[in-house]
This record gives sequence, structure tokens and C-alpha cells, in this order.
Amino acid sequence: MVRYYCPYCNPKYQFQKHSSKGNLICGLCGEDLVKKPFIRLNQIIALVAASSLLLPLIYAFIFLIKNQLNPNKNYQANSSLMIVIKDPI
Repeated sequence: MVRYYCPYCNPKYQFQKHSSKGNLICGLCGEDLVKKPFIRLNQIIALVAASSLLLPLIYAFIFLIKNQLNPNKNYQANSSLMIVIKDPI
């Protein structure tokens, strides 16, 4: 559904009429109606800003749930993985 609006009149009191040429005009002032875009630039910017704040929280929450379901209880390092560093004398 394509939405049209009059940039000069209050949106509460607008109604659409067809001109003799077949164009949509405002019923109050007689100006041509302007097509309202489906997605505006400020909506895209708001979506990027909100996702940059929410995605790290969602990511941390998923790993929190994952660690609660499958806990890793071996907190000590394996002896085979330990590296011994000796000071040269």
C-alpha cells in the first residue's frame, strides 16, 4: 500500500481527491500529494545503532545459557599442556 501525504496540511485532517488529470491532490489545499517512502534513512540509522548496542548483549546471553547447560568443571590446567619455563643461570 503506497501512502501519500500533503507536506503542507495537518495529517489529521487530510483526505485524498483525484484531479481531472487523475493525480492525487489534497482535499484541503489542492496541492499534489507526495509519496511517503517505505523505509527512511533515519530508520536505517536507528536500526544500525540499536543493533550495535543489542548484539553484544545477546551474544553474551547466548554463551551464558550455553555454559549453564554444559558446564566445564575442569578448572585446573592439564599437565600435558603446561609449559615449564626455566630461568637461564
